[in-house]
Amino acid sequence: MALYLRKTLESKAEIGVWQITESEEELKEQSSTPSDEMEEILLIGSESLRKQRLAVRALLNLMFDEKVYLSHHDNGKPYLENSAINISITHTEKYVAVILHDTEDVGIDIESVDRDFKAVEQKALSKDEIEDLDDDNKKNEQLAIYWCAKEAIFKRLSQYNVNFAEQIEVEKFRPRGEGELEATFIEKDGYEEEFELEYMTFDRHVLVWVVG
Repeated sequence: MALYLRKTLESKAEIGVWQITESEEELKEQSSTPSDEMEEILLIGSESLRKQRLAVRALLNLMFDEKVYLSHHDNGKPYLENSAINISITHTEKYVAVILHDTEDVGIDIESVDRDFKAVEQKALSKDEIEDLDDDNKKNEQLAIYWCAKEAIFKRLSQYNVNFAEQIEVEKFRPRGEGELEATFIEKDGYEEEFELEYMTFDRHVLVWVVG
């Protein structure tokens, strides 16, 4: 078992993080994946992606007392067929993470800070956010947090065609091991919705989540 982290937040949301250290066969044994979903996973050409999907299943198997059936809406948002609990899922090659809440909408995203985020600066940040970037060796980590924050809000909202640079504005911050973020989502009609997010860094990865 490679459970890396499991904790309950003040908001009553629960977060689980799984470090992928097992072989594909070991993950199959630990995941208790329903047969129809297993058939879909086995059709995936990439072994890494198959292992990520199986690791999500292994994590859910650990976090729930009863077997849950995972499905996705047309827009890709995950949901549990046999539970009303809200869920958001994220994964990288080394880690998968899940956030759950009984009543509140949730969003979560994880990225490796070893990924090059230069493209994110031009693609997903506003002019104000670009001006707030550091020029030191923390810049790539800062970009990773920006990206994860915007992805978490995007997953929480579950909307189509969101412009990350124009519609999601993250307030200025300085990267630390963990912290809080404030962000605003601007609807196309101008309506603004405020969000408070939290983040943590570990093993050269950034994890950001939003609840409510």
